[in-house]
Amino acid sequence: MHAVVLVGGFGTRLRPLTLTTPKPLLPIANVRQLEHLIASLGAAGVTEVVLAIGFKPEPFFEAFPDGVCAGIALHYAVEPEPLDTAGAIAFAARHAGVSDTFIVMNGDIMCDVDLSTLVAFHKSQGAEGTLHLTPVADPSQFGVVETDDKGWVQRFVEKPAPGETSSNLVNAGTYVLEPSVISRIPDGQRLSIERVVFPAMVADGTLAAMPTDDYWIDTGLPSTYLRANLDLIDGTRTRILASVGPQAHVHSSASITHSVIGEAAIVEEGCVIIDSVVLPGAHIGARVRLERSLVMGSIGAEASLIDCVVGADAYVAPFSQLANAKVPDPEGAV
Repeated sequence: MHAVVLVGGFGTRLRPLTLTTPKPLLPIANVRQLEHLIASLGAAGVTEVVLAIGFKPEPFFEAFPDGVCAGIALHYAVEPEPLDTAGAIAFAARHAGVSDTFIVMNGDIMCDVDLSTLVAFHKSQGAEGTLHLTPVADPSQFGVVETDDKGWVQRFVEKPAPGETSSNLVNAGTYVLEPSVISRIPDGQRLSIERVVFPAMVADGTLAAMPTDDYWIDTGLPSTYLRANLDLIDGTRTRILASVGPQAHVHSSASITHSVIGEAAIVEEGCVIIDSVVLPGAHIGARVRLERSLVMGSIGAEASLIDCVVGADAYVAPFSQLANAKVPDPEGAV
C-alpha cells in the first residue's frame, strides 16, 4: 500500500525554527516528526511513502540518504510549482504510479489513530474517500464535518457560529482514498482538496468519515510543537520516549524538569530548564533559566527566557531577560 505525506508547507507559524529545518524534520522527543508519522504508516501495512514536497527537497534527501525512513521506502515527488493540497496529492500519486487504495496524511500532525482500522472502515463503507475526524473543544475555530448515522459526510461548516451545527468533529488531516479521486483533479492544476474535491464527493455521496477520540495534535505552532514533545515524555501518550538524547551533555548541577534535551545539546552548570525543548546542537550557557521555551541556537550565561523561540543561528547575549520573544524575529526574516 502507498501513502502520500504532504510535507510541502513553508512552516511560517513555527519560524524561526523552520528557517533552517523543514517542519516535518524537526524532532519530537528526539525523533523526527516524519519518522513518527511514517512508523505509524508502516504499522498499518504501508510499503512505500510518497513525500509530496513543494520546495527545498534537499533537506529530505540529506535526512534519508538511503531513501528509507522508519524502515519504509521513500519516493520523492517534488512539485514544479505550488499545487495546493489536491494538486499536491494528485501530482505525488501520479508520480509514484499509485493505482490502488492509498492513505494521505498531513506532515504536521501527531496522532494515535489506528490506521488499519481506518482503512478497514473505508473498505467496509465502499467509499471513494474516508476522512479521519477528531473532536475539538471549540468548533468555532475549525472547519466542522457533519455526518449521518451511517458514517457518510453530509456537509462541511467552516468556523460555525454557536448553534449553527451540533457537530464538534473536525478534519484530522488523514484520509483513505481510491485512485478515482486522483481523476477528479486535473493534472498540474492548483486545487484544494478540502474546499473543492471533498465537497464534490459529498455531493456524489461517496465521502465517508470515521471519528475517533485518540490523541491528536497539529504541531504547526510553537505552543503545540512544544506540547507534542512534552506529551511523549510524561505519560500523556501511550508510548513514552527518552527526554534526554544519549549524546547530550548536561551538567550534573543542572535542573531539568518536564523538558526534552536533544542530541549533542550542551547544558552547562546551574541551569534551570522547565517545560522546554532544547533541540539538537543547542548550547545553553551557565545558570540560564528556560521556561516553556524552544531553543535551537545558543544562550549566553545567566540569561532568562520565558515563552521564547530561538532559531538555529541565533545567539542570546548573557544576562538577557526575554519573554514571549522570537530570536531572530521572523517578521524580519526572508
